[in-house]
Amino acid sequence: MSAGDGPDADDKNKVVNGLYIFEIEMREGKRGQAKGVVVLSDGRIMGGDSFFYYTGHYTFRNGKWRGEMTVNQHTEAVGKSLAFGGREVTCGFSGDYSAGGAEVDGMALVGKTSVTFTAKLTLKDPM
Repeated sequence: MSAGDGPDADDKNKVVNGLYIFEIEMREGKRGQAKGVVVLSDGRIMGGDSFFYYTGHYTFRNGKWRGEMTVNQHTEAVGKSLAFGGREVTCGFSGDYSAGGAEVDGMALVGKTSVTFTAKLTLKDPM
């Protein structure tokens, strides 16, 4: 599957390849927030924050996008209780995008607990 599906894959409304900053807020199941950076490039996702790194893929069409990410912990969080702590977690998401950023709603399964989240991405450096 390519990053862009359909006739608008080359138009000005595509997901722009580049470096984004993000803010995530976990809602139901577990509470928490994270801020970090992510690179979106031709359907691939690569990024991270202070404790986790993210890899995955996405597709887009007509101002909507969706994808899947795998989250892995890279640094121990002494004295902190992390929502995804010590687990490899797969998250699905969907949302709206524009040339300068995107918003998503998603869900992750952490053990037997479903964790919903929202995220806002802001483009900082296009590629």
